[in-house]
Amino acid sequence: MSKEYIIPACSGIKIDVQQGQNITVIDIEGGQVVDFFAEVTDKPNEFLSTGVTIDCNESIKLKIGDTIYTNLYTPMLEVLSDDVGEHDLLHPCCRPEMYDYFYHNGKGHRNCFDNINNALKEQRPIITPVNLFMYTKINTNGNITVEKPISEAGDKIVLKALLNITLGIAACSVSESQCNSGKCSSVKVIVD
Repeated sequence: MSKEYIIPACSGIKIDVQQGQNITVIDIEGGQVVDFFAEVTDKPNEFLSTGVTIDCNESIKLKIGDTIYTNLYTPMLEVLSDDVGEHDLLHPCCRPEMYDYFYHNGKGHRNCFDNINNALKEQRPIITPVNLFMYTKINTNGNITVEKPISEAGDKIVLKALLNITLGIAACSVSESQCNSGKCSSVKVIVD
């Protein structure tokens, strides 16, 4: 049975997913980043790890057929299809301290770190999600810049759950830069 969720701009949600189900994440308006985090159901100490994913795939980019891994090197998700082909595996969730550092406005600012922790009823000290649709340009000298996402309205990525997992997903709250095209919007998630 298919379930559909709308995640309003600058908010987060918890979604339980069974092994074998597909997760479709849709950028409704285009240009919106989605902080996508997951943990193994009933095992919160085993969770999505972008570092392990980079290690196992030997790439800082995700492509169709790639696997997303847990911190214990267990296959967690498989990329089935992808309209965009640009997703960030490097940046942690935005958080009040990040807003203070870059924009001097962290107090009371909505952020993905709190939105995911609150959705999961946890207090993880750091969350490094797969930042779906986020375009991080990696220059030959090693410098990185966050550019405007190339995702357009209706673009999606489809992931298959390889385990029973609990998702913590946030529609990113950064409007101060090109990260979300200078504005924040809602996203859709379908689980079937």
